[in-house]
Amino acid sequence: MKSSGIGGQAVLEGIMMKNGTWYAVAVRKPDGTIDVTKEEYLGITQNHSWMKKPFVRGAFNMIDSLILGMRTLTQSTTILEEAEEEAEKAEKAASFNTEGKEKSAADEKESFWDKHISKEQQEKLLMGGTVAFSVVLAVAIFMLLPMFCARFLERWLDSHLLISVFEGVLRVVIFVVYVWAISFMEDIRRTYMYHGAEHKCINCIEHGLPLTVENVRKSSKEHKRCGTSFMLFVMLISIFVFMFLQMDNVLLRMVSRIVFVPVIAGISYEVLRLAGNSDHWLVNLVSRPGLLLQGLTTSEPADDMIEVAIRAVEAVFDWRAYEEENFGRQDEKE
Repeated sequence: MKSSGIGGQAVLEGIMMKNGTWYAVAVRKPDGTIDVTKEEYLGITQNHSWMKKPFVRGAFNMIDSLILGMRTLTQSTTILEEAEEEAEKAEKAASFNTEGKEKSAADEKESFWDKHISKEQQEKLLMGGTVAFSVVLAVAIFMLLPMFCARFLERWLDSHLLISVFEGVLRVVIFVVYVWAISFMEDIRRTYMYHGAEHKCINCIEHGLPLTVENVRKSSKEHKRCGTSFMLFVMLISIFVFMFLQMDNVLLRMVSRIVFVPVIAGISYEVLRLAGNSDHWLVNLVSRPGLLLQGLTTSEPADDMIEVAIRAVEAVFDWRAYEEENFGRQDEKE
């Protein structure tokens, strides 16, 4: 296995693949066609070299991933909505006048914002607000909630170490239950299937196989550089970090859970990078819990989902040149 450096994310009825500063979103439209959009995303670390330093870059890469993730989810949603609207208009041609009036009314409502705030600024404001809300919600659920729950043990336990371990374990349990619970939603189930297709494509390339539906199908749906593994590393590493932070004041304890998120993210990111670039037995052992958890966040994809993933990869990554350089000629491989 040789790391290719490409990464991705499942979106609604599609896949986002990123290579360097370029990313592509491939979405399967209701009519069966695949819509592929390729754009450049420079990120907040692009013009700041200090943000790329080890143990610092993790926190900023996490923010970049959130921003790009929200952007690509919005793009996939827009593509699907526009496709559905076109289909509805074709089916309801008889009610054209009514729909025309509704559209005009909507345009009038949007005209105020169009006059004062550009479309690009509106998207940035919406994206910034969504990312900020997501971060606050995640910190509240996965950092602060376990802390408050662990405080009840102080009535019976006088050991800071045991209370910290309980808090960390509870944090992991909440995360696993959350991942499992949302899997019952139909859209999430399909997203987990696309997530599996994303991993299978990357594994196929990184093991020297030509990127075909057949080869992707037999590749693993788990990958050591997955965001699921990153989140689990964050949960587990937080146990060890907060073991050494003994604070009796509740307010200071809350602040510490927030302030140390970038530190924990920085450490977790370096562990994830090491896992994705090494096949050492110890690294594989450390990666094992994350791979097991991916059993919840990835599912076996259908062939049409694999086709979408392949289109996303080929839009930003020359896998033929990569495999020829790293594995020799691949034309005769099956």
